[in-house]
Amino acid sequence: QVQLVESGGGLVQPGGSLRLSCAASGSIFDMAWYRQAPGTQRELVASITSAGSTFHRDFVKGRFSISRDHAKNTVYLQMNNLKPEDTAVYYCRDITTLSWGQGTQVTVSS
Repeated sequence: QVQLVESGGGLVQPGGSLRLSCAASGSIFDMAWYRQAPGTQRELVASITSAGSTFHRDFVKGRFSISRDHAKNTVYLQMNNLKPEDTAVYYCRDITTLSWGQGTQVTVSS
């Protein structure tokens, strides 16, 4: 089974940017980023197909962008204009195998 490892999280001020990475141990196809804030359910943020078609939830449209590098088996989430309500643990998911990474914490605070 392909292993997924997220990185790139951290503490950032409101209005700041972060780029999350999800590195896979093997070939990946349709992928997604989810997030989970304390006391809430995990929710879809964005997804990308093997062909590169993307989907972004309304609450991140215009601020976040999902992309991928097939040669590196890596999926990215560029997050701009971050808001305190974006604070959560961010997870990548392999939609084909339904596997999850371990998550990376993003905290947006002044």
